[in-house]
Amino acid sequence: MTTAATSGQTERRGQRVGCDIRVGNGDDQVVDAKEHGRSVAGRRAGYDAPMTASLRIERSGPGNVVARITLARPEVHNAFDASLIAELRTAFGKLAREGPTELRVVILAGDGRSFCAGADLGWMRASMILDTEANEQDAMTMADMFEAIDTCPVPVIARVHGAALGGGMGLCAVADLVIAESGTRFGFTETRLGILPSVISPFVIAKIGESHARALFPGGRRFDATRAARIGLVHEIVEGDEALDAALETAVADILASGPTATRAAKAIVREVRGLGHGSSKWHTARVIARQRTSEEAQEGFRAFDEKRRPAWAPDPLEDE
Repeated sequence: MTTAATSGQTERRGQRVGCDIRVGNGDDQVVDAKEHGRSVAGRRAGYDAPMTASLRIERSGPGNVVARITLARPEVHNAFDASLIAELRTAFGKLAREGPTELRVVILAGDGRSFCAGADLGWMRASMILDTEANEQDAMTMADMFEAIDTCPVPVIARVHGAALGGGMGLCAVADLVIAESGTRFGFTETRLGILPSVISPFVIAKIGESHARALFPGGRRFDATRAARIGLVHEIVEGDEALDAALETAVADILASGPTATRAAKAIVREVRGLGHGSSKWHTARVIARQRTSEEAQEGFRAFDEKRRPAWAPDPLEDE
């Protein structure tokens, strides 16, 4: 059974009232200025709209341990505005406080034709009238959002389709596993608007490396899923939405078959050894595995292996969820 909740105070109605503002990265969709959230840029530009429901959160799986977070601005290809940024940060902040038996995996997806087409051009255009300090505040808010996703204690799986551009590439970078539909278009398109992929750069470079970043950041060219996989941004490419959902289901099943604390520790070790010298990493990894080996979860895992049964944490594959 799946339960759903929407983040924010009011539901988006989709009206276009007043001035239509085009979305960034060359998309042909529009968004009303009144739809923008309470960013510094929005206040200065004179359209301080209330927070809207830009995000949908659903729980499923045994004990509702699977969280699905869906960007719900399909009319603008799920482009970022202040509301969506704030809601994503809040959602992942709350999830981070859940324990290993309460949360096992997070799915990140997008409604409509695209995963995420970057930043809303109206929101970006409003920032042009701000001074440097106010722009820094807006940029830091977005950086905090990416960091909240990047540091989520459980694996984050991105279900990517349609387009992942600009900030959408940042979402791919902070996801642990990216499964993309073969027709998806990718691109660091910021320079085509006279800006640059600055806020997402620490996360992207950690994912694809300096060489690919130096080749792709300056020109802003879009590319296909095959190249995205070749540079390490995408991990699996599938044909069509049905195959995308099937691959997602398989990935979730893999995580649920693994120990809840072991899965978290396995994700954490990647970040923990980053930047450590050989001596420090040797001692740190020895301590981590020693602690995990003596845990009740590891004891149960080895008992289940010896007894040729599923461990207690693994769901029954025949169970109707």
